[in-house]
Amino acid sequence: MLNFLRNLDRRLIFLIMGLAVAIPILLRFQPPSEVTMMDQNVFNAVEDLPDGSRVLLSFDFDPGSQGELLPMAMSFTRHLAEKKHKIYFMCLWPLGEPFIEDAMKLLQEEYPHLKYGTDYMSFGYKPGGEAVIKNIVVDWKNLFITDSRKQDLDEVPMTAKLKSAKSMDLLISISAGDPGTKQWIQYAATPADLPMVAGCTGVQAPLFYPYIPDPLGGLLAAIKGAAGYEKIMAEAYPALATPEFIKARFSSTAAQQRMGPQFVAHLLMVVLILLGNIVFFIDRSRGNA
Repeated sequence: MLNFLRNLDRRLIFLIMGLAVAIPILLRFQPPSEVTMMDQNVFNAVEDLPDGSRVLLSFDFDPGSQGELLPMAMSFTRHLAEKKHKIYFMCLWPLGEPFIEDAMKLLQEEYPHLKYGTDYMSFGYKPGGEAVIKNIVVDWKNLFITDSRKQDLDEVPMTAKLKSAKSMDLLISISAGDPGTKQWIQYAATPADLPMVAGCTGVQAPLFYPYIPDPLGGLLAAIKGAAGYEKIMAEAYPALATPEFIKARFSSTAAQQRMGPQFVAHLLMVVLILLGNIVFFIDRSRGNA
């Protein structure tokens, strides 16, 4: 046995690692996880708003980060729909617009009673980065004349009387970089005193901790934060834990399922490291190392 471990073929290790990733995906394995206070704060920020509040949801990411951020984007969309909030979609990244379309398809499929222009709408992508934020905080219609469907904002019920971003009851930024959460904090949440929560990639998270709890009320960090949010959502809204939502195109447990391969692969790595060290110390004790 010791000789087998000492001469273990690396190709076998690669195969085992591949299975450790593939099997949890196929089985939709959800590892045990705990909800953090930060996850709960983000949930509370949405949950505690009066039904029908105005929420600006900005999808500032691209396909390269969708593995971490798309599950939380869909969880936010579901939560806002459950609370009957008015959802205003927009993005500062050009490749964020297709994800807005995905979110609106989710609303059409799972919440058909909600109507575009009355319960949710999209401004789409507007180039300019932080300049866009600065403008909409002062005068929204000075920058946006139409929505993403080229409808005049004065003819859309949700924007007919919209003056600026200061009219929003909550700002949610889902960000993979610049422009994104940092700019929303600097040019919207802070000067306009807008309540704000965010979701971001794991690499970005440490940059935003100094902004918590003011002006940033909460932060979902990477897939772990998204999984915690999903878990809270399932407890608050049991219907989201049913097979209908779990097996939906945008699963209500997507983040938890994506934690499965990580959990098993990391566990395998720890086991292999321990075995390698055991073999090394046994050999050294015998004078063979």
